Amino acid sequence: MGLNLKSTSSKVLASAALLAAAAGVAGMGTYGGFTTTTSASADVKAGTVKFEVGAAGANNRLSVAASGAVPGDTIQRAVTLTNSGDQNLASITLTTAASPSSKLDTDPVSGLQMQVDACSVPWTEAGTSPSFTYTCSGVTTAVLGTRAVVGTKMPLTNLASVTATKSDFLRVLLTVPGTADNTFQGLNSTLSFSFDAVQRSAASK
Repeated sequence: MGLNLKSTSSKVLASAALLAAAAGVAGMGTYGGFTTTTSASADVKAGTVKFEVGAAGANNRLSVAASGAVPGDTIQRAVTLTNSGDQNLASITLTTAASPSSKLDTDPVSGLQMQVDACSVPWTEAGTSPSFTYTCSGVTTAVLGTRAVVGTKMPLTNLASVTATKSDFLRVLLTVPGTADNTFQGLNSTLSFSFDAVQRSAASK
């Protein structure tokens, strides 16, 4: 019976030691844990919307005045538009105004009429200033149909410059209608041309 008692005591002590060790491990878990850290970065750059009219000269004759116009005469002026930004455009419009103004620009029927055409290559200029004429050795497309010279936010169509880095070679043609009568003699109007570009629609980047 003595041997049996000793054997039982040993088993009890061993179990107690095992429980103590387990309690120690549990205690360690209370004060520690696994951690890790990672990171990422992204560069965000804003786009550039930049729309330009050619410098005065062969790429912009809009500032060249005309005088002595009579019914039936035409006035031709070339201008280059360039999308020099890095973004496409949604639309391009033209606004024209007159200051000083006269019946030349206020009469919608017998006053100055305007149309705008584009050439796929630069227009070939002939004549001496201010009596320029232009021919297109490429493809001609209508940008603005014939209408009264003064208008606000007139939509321009078939333009390449709605695409970033592209240019358009335009010819502005003004006509004095044959219906202009003696009441137009000696009148003067100074015209201004403003081209407005609108950025493309918002997109996911």
